[in-house]
Amino acid sequence: MKTKYIFLLSLLFTFNALSAQKVVTGAEQMNRLLPLLKGKRVALVVNQTSMVGETHLLDTLMASGVQVKKVFAPEHGFRGDADAGETIRNGKDTRTGVPILSLYGKNKKPVPAQLQDVDVVLFDIQDVGARFYTYISTMHYVMEACAENNKQLLITDRPNPCDYVDGPVRQKSQKSFVGMHAIPVLHGCTVGELAQMINGEGWLANGEKCSLTVIPVRGWKHGQPYSLPVKPSPNLPNDQAIALYPSLCPFEGTAISVGRGTHFPFQVIGSPDIRISSFCFKPEALEGFDKNPMYKDQYCYGNNLRNIAAPRGFSLKYIIAYYQAYQDLGKGDKFFTRPQWFDLLIGNRTVRQQIINGAGEEEIRAGWQEELEAYKKMREKYLLYE
Repeated sequence: MKTKYIFLLSLLFTFNALSAQKVVTGAEQMNRLLPLLKGKRVALVVNQTSMVGETHLLDTLMASGVQVKKVFAPEHGFRGDADAGETIRNGKDTRTGVPILSLYGKNKKPVPAQLQDVDVVLFDIQDVGARFYTYISTMHYVMEACAENNKQLLITDRPNPCDYVDGPVRQKSQKSFVGMHAIPVLHGCTVGELAQMINGEGWLANGEKCSLTVIPVRGWKHGQPYSLPVKPSPNLPNDQAIALYPSLCPFEGTAISVGRGTHFPFQVIGSPDIRISSFCFKPEALEGFDKNPMYKDQYCYGNNLRNIAAPRGFSLKYIIAYYQAYQDLGKGDKFFTRPQWFDLLIGNRTVRQQIINGAGEEEIRAGWQEELEAYKKMREKYLLYE
């Protein structure tokens, strides 16, 4: 009998431990969410990551009797199948008939007329923790529109899968849609924490603050690994791509392909111009990934990063190595094909020149360390998780 009792206690302990480890996103906490939406006219800012189990949040809310008036779609669209930079068109969701309005392209911010018939805006999009990933820029403009039009903003939070604080803090002169805030490349926040920071630091136009409520994630804390159940955009198909993305994205301002047009984007890098290894790949028009990739139908030679240990944070080692390879071939002046775009992605105008001058990563990192430490201290005020 005693053995049986100990066995049952052991089972109960194991069950409780497993239950405690389960990550429950804000959108999955219907007991908290539905009372906040009851009797309200609701607009959703959502995409393909806005899932409640196997069901999209839009379908879940409508089945629960919530009055969803419209959906605002960010870059890549409502279903997440549009290429980076591709125009998102207004339309209707074929399943529910709910109007879909684009928040990408010319209309990045909801206009007053689009919010007239709305009481609450609900933002539920999975971020990846990088400053230049534009969903947080969309969130900024939504916050601004809510502040200006006296609308409530509700954020159902999700974990940060690339949860580091690293890289240069964006300089004031480098503000853009891929760098809205004075935060490092890896900001170490969930969207809920970042929204609180935007409000608290007075980063909205005219220092306004929006009426903000965040439903936090349960069962997750900072530094805890989190594998995304749905790819957050066409060219981030898995955990490895997400982990490499912060360090490889600045290549988009150079002559180097990051594997768009392959089944492993942001996991291979290379160019037709150099052969630093025998590994090669050929970008092609791929539905669901990239329809018009760089070096389309040309063989690129470089590195296969699919099985390497990704940097635990932000690294310049790949950029520096490839620039040096171009230099060794006498092609250094052809490496930074879009220098201004590179600077905007890095958020810093001096890093590119340091690379050209031959500085190593440690020297370059030292130049942004003071601002990074100041950001870390400021960030602590807005954390929702340990």
